[in-house]
Amino acid sequence: MRIIISPAKKMNVDTDSFAVSGMPEFLEDTRVLMREIQALTLADARALWKCNDALAELNFRRFRDMDLERRLTPAVMAYEGLQYRHIAPVVLTRDALSYIAEHLFILSGFYGLLRPFDGVTPYRLEMQAGLAVGECRDLYEFWGDRLYKSIVREDTAILNLASREYSRCIEKYITPKDRWITVEFGEIQEGKIRQKGTLAKMARGEMVRFLAENGIRDLEGVKKFRGLEFAYSAELSTEKKYVFLKNPAQCLQMP
Repeated sequence: MRIIISPAKKMNVDTDSFAVSGMPEFLEDTRVLMREIQALTLADARALWKCNDALAELNFRRFRDMDLERRLTPAVMAYEGLQYRHIAPVVLTRDALSYIAEHLFILSGFYGLLRPFDGVTPYRLEMQAGLAVGECRDLYEFWGDRLYKSIVREDTAILNLASREYSRCIEKYITPKDRWITVEFGEIQEGKIRQKGTLAKMARGEMVRFLAENGIRDLEGVKKFRGLEFAYSAELSTEKKYVFLKNPAQCLQMP
């Protein structure tokens, strides 16, 4: 089983907690993107990133001084979002760390695809950013089917814990024979499943930690997740989508 998650916008440098164990698979493609962004003016970069002046200036300096091979942070430690706080890699056991090293993959607009302990440097580039590269209109075209080909293996289930922005770069290439399962965390409101962004990010991180701490290697084990009071709903789930509800009793309230 392979697990995919999204990155986070906020990043830091941590060269002390864990050692980098590898380099990103698509590093040469990352160099291409780096040069494209380095060629932008500050105003153009700010428009690309859709951020305030302070963040634009910070990330403009980051790209100006960027070194893809020095002072690197393991990817799972570099991202600071809610999801990563709930994965909490610094408190994982050695076995759990080995688990994420084997099973977890992070999608990235800048790096393409990362293993947890690949060395990265702080950047800002969302997958949906409108960056044209050569004849490619955006990053989805730039990466094409390469991320799909890298992660999808015959007879290996892919557990999709990524946001739509990131999962679509793989999902559009999924074939009927691929074992692709999307996880949805929601609550029943007015007879419909509603997924709240903040809670979903927390739940995704909790699920990654649960899978790692328990060494889960099959889909049946995924269904045992109970973090943040979520529980698997057999009634609302399908072969391709696993639904976890905040209040399992809500299943009975569906029309």
